[in-house]
Amino acid sequence: MTIGDVAAEARVARSTVSRALNNPGRLNIQTQQHIQAVADRLGYHPNQSARALGTHRTQALALLLPNLSNQYFLGVFMRVQNEGDTSAQVPTDMSVVDTVGDSFKPLPSDSLFALKLGDTLHGGDELPEAESVAANGPIQGSMVLFRITTSAIQDRPLTLHITTSTGSAGEVELDL
Repeated sequence: MTIGDVAAEARVARSTVSRALNNPGRLNIQTQQHIQAVADRLGYHPNQSARALGTHRTQALALLLPNLSNQYFLGVFMRVQNEGDTSAQVPTDMSVVDTVGDSFKPLPSDSLFALKLGDTLHGGDELPEAESVAANGPIQGSMVLFRITTSAIQDRPLTLHITTSTGSAGEVELDL
């Protein structure tokens, strides 16, 4: 269930649904109540990962695995939703930064759980896609994989930086 489904059923724009659910005071009361009733009837719940960019809080899961060269693989699992009306690109500019400023870029991954950085996400769509391995797995999110150093583990908390193609940026604290 996406914001686009609610918009179609309520016969309003996706942006109007977003305003109704995130900033109820910005709409007239009848429109607000109509959209909320449709969302409730359809069982729609806002995606918390999509909200993380604006609130700087997330329920993302980070998985840390050591290897033999004093480095670790850090998998950050997330859901991404385009709440707009137009297509947008999944950000490609992501990095994990420790408290001393060391920065780590995502590694390429062909995993079934991998978030495809740079893919086009149409208005109202969500990643991982419904019925995919990533959506139906135990974590229910797509993964961005990083290789970080042992010293970065000591220099916590780590921060996930995400910059969109429009230049807006978000940060999510990852305390391992």
